[in-house]
Amino acid sequence: MADRPTQQAPTQSSGTSNPEKDSGHEKHIVSSFDRDLETVQARIMKMGGLVEAAIMNSAKSLETRDEELAERVRADDAAIDALEEMIQEETSRIIALRSPSAVDLRVILSVMKIAGNLERIGDYAKNIGKRTSVLAQVPPVSDSASALRRMAREVELMLRDALDSYIQRDQELARDVIERDLEVDQMYNALFREFLTFMMEDPRSITPCMHLHFIAKNVERMGDHVTAIAEQVVYLVSGDRPDEDRPKADNTSLTS
Repeated sequence: MADRPTQQAPTQSSGTSNPEKDSGHEKHIVSSFDRDLETVQARIMKMGGLVEAAIMNSAKSLETRDEELAERVRADDAAIDALEEMIQEETSRIIALRSPSAVDLRVILSVMKIAGNLERIGDYAKNIGKRTSVLAQVPPVSDSASALRRMAREVELMLRDALDSYIQRDQELARDVIERDLEVDQMYNALFREFLTFMMEDPRSITPCMHLHFIAKNVERMGDHVTAIAEQVVYLVSGDRPDEDRPKADNTSLTS
């Protein structure tokens, strides 16, 4: 890491200082700061692993109509929330005690935002678990659950690559993740139209299709949060914000 924060060594009454003592003190501060960053970034990766599992388990519980697995997803969200709170507390402490600047400050701010995005993805997975418990009580609607699982799988792969790009500081991989969000949007659009057709053809399918639509929207929003993580990686590596006018393929708001 560059631009490590240092503290001013105490001034001696004679107006001189001990260079060897000053150098050792600064090295100690740098070493402590490195350890703080390593700890908080390790927590980010642990949190990311839990969120990846939540995405896939929520989608699997929907497809297999496994209420026990859906309940486990809901229960496991508490661990994700606890890690997010711990990360926010630790990063706040680092800022207060270390006064990071330049690259180090970008790292800390990126960690805070990535943790927030991971927490929101976990919330969406939890919500899918809740709706799965309702959908398990009614007949399935076509193979929509399988299509939703494929969509969730794409988001999970995007998240894995986004986290890898963060660890490797790989800006190109992060930009690739951002581009892939278009595919998730297109999958959502196709499901939206499919659910709309089912509801128009058979009013009895309205309730399950509404739940399925909300699940599809949750997965689409997961993709947006993964994209936000990738954008943080681009900012961390380059210092520049990605183009805010990135294309979005979710055009359901225009459907009449």
